[in-house]
Amino acid sequence: MQSNVPPTTSSDKPARAPMQSVSQALDTLLAAAVPVSGHQTVATLDACGRVLAAAVQAPINVPGMDNSQMDGYAVRAADCASGQARLRVSQRIPAGHVGQPLEAGTAARIFTGAMLPDGADAVVMQEACEVDGEHVTVRHLPKPGEWVRYVGEDIRQGSTILPVGTRLRPQELGLAASIGQASLEVLRRVRVAVFFTGDELTMPGEALKPGAIYNSNRFLLRGLLQQLGCEISDYGIVPDNLAATRETLREAAREHDLIITSGGVSVGEEDHVKPAVEAEGRINMWQIAMKPGKPLAFGQVRRGPDAGQGEAFFMGLPGNPVSSFVTFLLFVRPFLLRLQGLPREAVLPQAVTLRADFDWPRADRRQEFLRVRRNAQGGLDLFPSQGSAVLTSTAWADGLVDNPPGQTIAAGDMVQFLAFDHLLN
Repeated sequence: MQSNVPPTTSSDKPARAPMQSVSQALDTLLAAAVPVSGHQTVATLDACGRVLAAAVQAPINVPGMDNSQMDGYAVRAADCASGQARLRVSQRIPAGHVGQPLEAGTAARIFTGAMLPDGADAVVMQEACEVDGEHVTVRHLPKPGEWVRYVGEDIRQGSTILPVGTRLRPQELGLAASIGQASLEVLRRVRVAVFFTGDELTMPGEALKPGAIYNSNRFLLRGLLQQLGCEISDYGIVPDNLAATRETLREAAREHDLIITSGGVSVGEEDHVKPAVEAEGRINMWQIAMKPGKPLAFGQVRRGPDAGQGEAFFMGLPGNPVSSFVTFLLFVRPFLLRLQGLPREAVLPQAVTLRADFDWPRADRRQEFLRVRRNAQGGLDLFPSQGSAVLTSTAWADGLVDNPPGQTIAAGDMVQFLAFDHLLN
């Protein structure tokens, strides 16, 4: 019996979804990212890199008293109107000590940070004074308030000095300490699981068999995650088969917010990560119109009933080390920062315009990210080899040129530069 259904041809295969642009992919990721729940109270000394879960308000004024900005002499400005006032030094006030009210016609020897005595309204720096025994001649016409730090000049009592969502750098820790804040309420760390696929992968320290390579991506990605303050679970190198990959995904999804893999998300017969994720969850995005880094996958992996249901996010990075590095900086980093509680506007890559001191005559249909380094003339030099496996380029470079699709570059053109100083922060 003949069928009326025509034979399947290559043209009948479902059309592959078009690749997303870099901006579309980033929008997709950031729309899905929701800050983690769960707070921790940590000592301010140990809070660097964490994100505030509760605003910090000042219980005191800073400074808490009028004090001297200089080593010098506290005076009444009216007593120095002659420009050559000779005053008796009535007291000495180091920082941390409280002086007596200043008598008219006298000066107080005072040091930086010391509390201004009642009655004084100015400080004259010691370089403008001449000491003669118990007297000082002030060769200056001070104005009221000169070299004085006033109460609350830096921080007013009751003001919010650090809002929710602030990523705590050393300067924010110093600010919190200046109001006596011994501990801070922060979001818990984002829990990230990582594993790596490829039977060719070998760990440094082991013998390198024919056809094998050392697993540089494990060191690269762990270092990047550590810089972002994540709590990392490393599942190591997973055997290159579907069953082992699915089992690792199930285990990783149990207690982690995000699963990151390297390799196995392309279209080869030995690329098992994508089908494993589709079996254990779903893929929402796959393949980006960028170079390097096209085979980037994003989705979710289901948690089992014993893990409280829900899902863990999944991001599959390319296996080539440069592709893995670039896609981490452009996509994983902002996604993680959003999970950590930072606002969207704070996580987007920020480019600056600089001069290209190189030619790039080969336009590509995809958006390109070229490894470059700033030179002494204020321009950008190009690393000679831009291959996606040339990891040397990432150590040599100090940033990327974001080159639009179909765009050539001639020496002297102005281009968009993404500095590693920003992308690795």
